Amino acid sequence: MTVNKPRRVTVLGSTGSIGTQTLDIIRANSKDFQVVGIGAGGANPTLLAQQALEFNVEYLAIATATAAQDVQLALYAQAKKLGFSEGNFALPKLLIGPTAATELAQIAVDVLVNAITGAVGLLPTVAALKAGSTLALANKESLVIGGAAVMNLAKPGQIVPVDSEHSAIAQCLVGQQGQQVRKLILTASGGPFRGMNLTQLEEVTVKQALNHPTWSMGPVVTINSATMMNKGLEIIEAHLLFDVAYENIEVVVHPQSVVHSMVEFIDGSTIAQASPPDMHLPISLGLNWPNRIAKSSLACNWTAPTSWNFEPLDEVTFPAVSLAKRAGELAGTAPAVLNGANEVAVAAFLAGNMSFIKIVNFVSLVLDTHIKTNFVSDEELTIEEVLTAADWAQRYSQELLGANNEFRT
Repeated sequence: MTVNKPRRVTVLGSTGSIGTQTLDIIRANSKDFQVVGIGAGGANPTLLAQQALEFNVEYLAIATATAAQDVQLALYAQAKKLGFSEGNFALPKLLIGPTAATELAQIAVDVLVNAITGAVGLLPTVAALKAGSTLALANKESLVIGGAAVMNLAKPGQIVPVDSEHSAIAQCLVGQQGQQVRKLILTASGGPFRGMNLTQLEEVTVKQALNHPTWSMGPVVTINSATMMNKGLEIIEAHLLFDVAYENIEVVVHPQSVVHSMVEFIDGSTIAQASPPDMHLPISLGLNWPNRIAKSSLACNWTAPTSWNFEPLDEVTFPAVSLAKRAGELAGTAPAVLNGANEVAVAAFLAGNMSFIKIVNFVSLVLDTHIKTNFVSDEELTIEEVLTAADWAQRYSQELLGANNEFRT
């Protein structure tokens, strides 16, 4: 009789929303998974220490060097709380500093979950692919900005999407042939400002923008959902993952967030994936693809009266989707600049230094400047060129924000 060994897993961004839910699933299925390493920025040292000791990890990556001492102290405090004598427990090997997550990703495992937020997830994504690990990708930005340079590193099936929309599409495509696909349809909740017009958006506050109607996410992703930039990035991700032309990828607003995405086929049939809005399901598939993990999430209650709504996207009020499509069609370094400028704009909005309505206009201006001055096409694209473009976008955006009162509140 063959006994299956536990799948060795590394979780980057372990203290964030996706990271903690990933560990929830592993905790509930401890015989099937072994956590080799975890990584986080270090802003929550107590939780990071608790995770490290609970899962007895070999490696612990801390991105912020100044947080390392706090994490070490938390490790000893947590060990004492658990009844261990000081020094009488296996301390994980600490990887400290900006390259810590990348160093951890270089260690081959069965599955690496990249749940880091933002472009800083790019190099860990590259490292995981080069190491041969299956990449359960929640950090969409690393694929979006890396584009062809990242996809060229991936073996077939090596990237498993964790975003609920792309997980849904992957599920709909099981057993299907690519040439039979007519269209991918990404669903969007519409965010907190669904139904508003441009005039109404001029006065919205940070608190209102962070009040997502269906999902609990980090602040950056929540603001991206409010502007619909998140959906624009997801279109680029869908194009790269499933090799479907941009003109055949659509967005439809579905406020209930139960149908996570759909695939329309050439014969007129549409297959949809439906489940309550809960990230445990796509995460569990990311950990164990193509096999499912029992009881990962609640199912829809088909006996209760319910209704689902589907509405067209208002691209006048929410131009981020069209802007992202434009960047995706240009490819090369354009998506890296789109994302970099957006990160600066979102940070400015959260800090009270930019109005909500100006975020997308700001990103568009930065992208236009890049296209005219230092754009690099797909044919010449390398990871180094992506990093250069992302760095330029951050620096230029900061300069523009500081010099142009038009964008400051």
